[in-house]
Amino acid sequence: MLQLLKEKLLEVIKAFAPLIIVVCALQFTLVKAPTALFLQFLIGSVMAICGMVLFFMGIDVGILPMGRFIGAELPQRGSLLLIVGVAFSLGFATTVAEPDVLVLSRQVDAISRGAIPQNNILYVMAIGVGIYVAMAMMRVVYGIRMAYLLAANYSIVILLSFFTPAEFVPLAYDSGSVTTGVLTAPVVIALALGLSSVLAGRSAVSDGFGLLGFASVGPIIAVMIMGILLR
Repeated sequence: MLQLLKEKLLEVIKAFAPLIIVVCALQFTLVKAPTALFLQFLIGSVMAICGMVLFFMGIDVGILPMGRFIGAELPQRGSLLLIVGVAFSLGFATTVAEPDVLVLSRQVDAISRGAIPQNNILYVMAIGVGIYVAMAMMRVVYGIRMAYLLAANYSIVILLSFFTPAEFVPLAYDSGSVTTGVLTAPVVIALALGLSSVLAGRSAVSDGFGLLGFASVGPIIAVMIMGILLR
């Protein structure tokens, strides 16, 4: 555990270092923010580093192994409906807890002055991800080529863009990017890898990757449909 802590601490510091260096350089050359604000930034950076270290350790220690186990165990039950239901539930639950999604939903609520409530956009995105994670697991089971699924669904996205109110189009595309973040991504990949590991003649590389790009289509379509319905 101590070795894992050191590894994650080093990874997070390397990731944060460029941001801290750039902000410090701006502080002493161009920006010159109040000292109190600059100290807040430094303290906040330390807190963020500590939080991310614990977060990534938690993913490696608990979330990834459990995701793989669930994915490998589901086919043993012999029920496609169960696989779909569990995949939807996990996709929905991880999206609701995804930090990036929470930030976006709060900003949408604030900028729209309550016209688009935080919970509405949050749950619409979560439903979209849940449906597409379930479809992604079905794709693993049946071995459908990812190229076909991506082409068909992104064609739907492009088509819907012409009918969606202008203010919802950029929001929809942002929804697709934030829903596959640090929490959803490892869960979806682990679930797919676990599922693929018990299916004969399958490749973990082809089955386990590409799913995030596919799952990100779900919230885009969901938000566009919400915009069309609210028009």
